[in-house]
Amino acid sequence: MAFSSAVSRFTLPALLATSALCAFALASPAAYAHSSASVPSGHGMQAKMAGLVQKSAGASDSAAALPEFGANFSQFELDNGMQVVVIPDHRAPVVTHMVWYKVGAADEGAGKSGIAHFLEHLMFKGTKNHPDGEFSRLVASVGGQENAFTSQDYTAYYQRVAKEHLPLMMEMESDRMANLVLREDQVAPELKVVQEERLSRIDNNPSAQLGQAVSAALYRNNPYGIPVIGWKHEIEGLTLQDAIDFYNLYYTPNNAILIVAGDVKEADVRKLAEETYGKIARRAEPGERMRPSEPPLLTSQSVTLRHERVRTPTISRSYLVPSYSQAKKGEAEALDLLAYILGSGTNSRLYQSLVVKDKIATSAGAYYQSSGLDNVVFAFYGRPVPGKTLDDVEAAIDAEIAKILADGVTDEEITRAKRSMLADAFYSQDSQESLARIVGTTLTSGANLEDLRSWPQELNSATKDDILQAAKTYLDGKGSVTGYLLPKVEAKTVQAKADTKPAAKNMEQSKAKPHAKEVKKAKSSSIPLPQARPVGLPKPKPQAQLKPQAKQSSSVITTSISPKTS
Repeated sequence: MAFSSAVSRFTLPALLATSALCAFALASPAAYAHSSASVPSGHGMQAKMAGLVQKSAGASDSAAALPEFGANFSQFELDNGMQVVVIPDHRAPVVTHMVWYKVGAADEGAGKSGIAHFLEHLMFKGTKNHPDGEFSRLVASVGGQENAFTSQDYTAYYQRVAKEHLPLMMEMESDRMANLVLREDQVAPELKVVQEERLSRIDNNPSAQLGQAVSAALYRNNPYGIPVIGWKHEIEGLTLQDAIDFYNLYYTPNNAILIVAGDVKEADVRKLAEETYGKIARRAEPGERMRPSEPPLLTSQSVTLRHERVRTPTISRSYLVPSYSQAKKGEAEALDLLAYILGSGTNSRLYQSLVVKDKIATSAGAYYQSSGLDNVVFAFYGRPVPGKTLDDVEAAIDAEIAKILADGVTDEEITRAKRSMLADAFYSQDSQESLARIVGTTLTSGANLEDLRSWPQELNSATKDDILQAAKTYLDGKGSVTGYLLPKVEAKTVQAKADTKPAAKNMEQSKAKPHAKEVKKAKSSSIPLPQARPVGLPKPKPQAQLKPQAKQSSSVITTSISPKTS
């Protein structure tokens, strides 16, 4: 099992890694593909995209020629309100079966942070029909794979099996949607597991700690500022009744989406879905998800973390920007392209400037989180080389932002970005799991299949002016939070320097300007004056360093947690 953070470091794709606290759609399909899909050698898609996009950076004439994303997807709804999406892929006799619930960490009640992720763990405990972990044993017995993951906006469960086992997967998953059985003797040990997970992934991880602090500073009113895994003191107070209440309210078919990708036909999936999920009665009405919005952030803030495990410092800067579900028409696509041009890969502006040309950083980049019901993060990051400082890296990032605000992007940059992102999006259709995750994230994050299908055309329609306007609107320097991850300074070293240097300075001043009576007495007695701190002056205090004086992902202030079986 895993949990995903709303703040992830490497572009929006972190979703396919769905990892932990990872940590973190209509996240552009290209973004997902960029992080996970392999590109078949000799594939003609890159050339095709080049031809379609090369005509013009705005490319309104070529947009019509672009294929839809997921043109063969189909969708229907069961009588109880459960949505079903079918993604045919007949290349191999396997299927990916997923159930997505439209509830995540941002939907938890006050004081109950972590309950969404905790319930995800408890869903593997069993039902009357499949008690005490039998679900996982049966999946393994047929050679299948399974997992689950929690984010701010959704919780999902999936299995990947040979297609003849799809009926069994649907029977078992629908069973635990309606008939989960929890006992106190199961809950207490699993709570310990979650606490240990937080300890290992957050409390013992400096990068994750800083990411948590940056999110809390960036989101002052919206629950995205609360970690997906929950605050430590609130996790400790979660109970069996909390889990049951959360399950009864949100794990109802009218709040769920079934996605089946693989060697299937819609008619067969419809029949199986009606025989399993279709028999579950609606037992709650969660309603629309209404969350507090963020007030304007008019000042910039910084968060600094020093830790003994940090060997090289890292800087990140985060801005709140609209997600695909929140943005005005064309705005999210412009932000996607802006992030790609500025900081995605070795050909990006930041990498070329800071790493290749000026050689002041070992890594540098930018990403747009893009996926979410609420506003998300546009962030920059960098790590200095030995001999350079975070000040050097920060100044260089500022210079690249200023340059793009003044001059915008070039025709060559926007054409290359579109070509690469579109190709990645179409490559992603080579993976059942990638497709299912893209669709699931899209539908649980405020968008729909039509938005997904039209994404290539919308991206290709973005212009240089759109990108410049997005940059000027959201990267104006106000409302950002900058995080500094630094090595820990030895307290004894700092104290020694503080005690020695000021004392020496006072001693020199004492020698240079002796009191008249002291001089006279010294001459008469021939006894050296004591080298002491002047009476009445306080002991000098150590000078604390706020930034390192010399030269960390979806890793940059983003943490990724690998799946963990309960």
